Amino acid sequence: MKNNLRKTFILVFSFVCVGCASIAQKKRFETYNNSFLVGDYLEAASIELENKSNKKNNPSDLLITLQGGAALRYAKKYSDSTEIFDESEAIIKKHNEELLLKSAGSQVGSVLWNDTAMDYKASEYDGIMVNTYKGLNFWQQGDNDLARVEFNRALDRQRRAKERFAEEIAEYKKGIEEKEKKNKRANISANLNNPLLHKGIESNYSNLKDFRAYPDFINPFTTYISGLFFMSQGDYQKSSTLLKQSFGMVDHNEFVENDFELIEYLANGGKNDKNYTWVIIENGLGPVKEEFRVDLPIGFLTNRVKYTGIALPKLKLRDLSYKSLNISSNEQKGIQSSVVASMDRVVQTEFDKRYPMIVGRAVMSAAVKTVAQYFAQDQLGSLGGLAVAAYQVASTSADIRMWTALPKEFQLAKLKTPKDGVLSISAKGDDLIDITVPKNQSSIVYIKSLTKSSKLTYSVISM
Repeated sequence: MKNNLRKTFILVFSFVCVGCASIAQKKRFETYNNSFLVGDYLEAASIELENKSNKKNNPSDLLITLQGGAALRYAKKYSDSTEIFDESEAIIKKHNEELLLKSAGSQVGSVLWNDTAMDYKASEYDGIMVNTYKGLNFWQQGDNDLARVEFNRALDRQRRAKERFAEEIAEYKKGIEEKEKKNKRANISANLNNPLLHKGIESNYSNLKDFRAYPDFINPFTTYISGLFFMSQGDYQKSSTLLKQSFGMVDHNEFVENDFELIEYLANGGKNDKNYTWVIIENGLGPVKEEFRVDLPIGFLTNRVKYTGIALPKLKLRDLSYKSLNISSNEQKGIQSSVVASMDRVVQTEFDKRYPMIVGRAVMSAAVKTVAQYFAQDQLGSLGGLAVAAYQVASTSADIRMWTALPKEFQLAKLKTPKDGVLSISAKGDDLIDITVPKNQSSIVYIKSLTKSSKLTYSVISM
């Protein structure tokens, strides 16, 4: 009896630890978000980075460095931002190396814990945006050689993403097979095909497929901004290739079309004697994840099992700050920005590809825990069965962690550099801000606009 009570206590203590970790993560996110949404980027960065471990490149710090690095960038602390993003990149590299070295079973992970108890693993778009932001940091500091390195890394990461994902899928499938051999009574394959499961998912996430996907793991903004950078450096052939790709991915954007026509002209020996100002806008708030539960009988369910179910994430799309911005000068009026890339679609495209693995892990975890619940009831009695059921409820939670500091959209406008160097930014007739740019040269105005109630921030990149 005492032995049974001790085992029960261990189980209860385990699920309390899981719950406390999850609550702490949510609280930190809310605190970060409160500062971030009002544009207090330094405070937001401080909130995240004070939780970073003293050990450099600690795998558990990835999400902290992503959030903190982005906030520092928006605060125009470019060197600090790059230093933090260096850690993000090192951790992502370490995770990718582990993918190749670990066994298939360990890739699937411990099914007795939920994913939130494990280190956050980067999505492909996370790594791509890390290098893109580092490239922009260096470009804004005038270090074009290092900017070139980072934009090339971002493009290479896009190129290799499909291959890495194929390796991840292969290891996941092997892991499922290994777990099924070790836990035959869990009926993992049968449970993955349970029609009640799919009905529950569809009823909670009917809009999962309701978007237009981008090509595999391609972020059109990364491709476009890299093309613009290489144009500014006189690498016209490379710029032409990238802007051609951008033009093919973007819907009816006259500015991208104009850039492609310009680079084709330059690549064929033409001379450009005009100065332009590009206006790039990080508009609105990117997606967040929410949890929904599917409580249903899974394979092994009998009257001796008190609970079984799974928890899954779904994407919640957030708002634009403005549908578009109007840019005017003394010479040109009412130039309206348009979308060059939707981060919503970038995230949705990858999320859709990963969803079968997310569901598979959740089902496998639920099935194995249900078997454990049955045997706990059998070996430890009602108290043991209740303890394992309580543990299963507490540890059944979806991993809703993600890089939330990214924008909803990247928008673009372009006009001839004004003679007096003054641009006026407005939206729906409301004057928002006047921006001074260098006269008689080309430059980029980079605007961050979170919400209608937050202040626009901007920086200028000389080309």
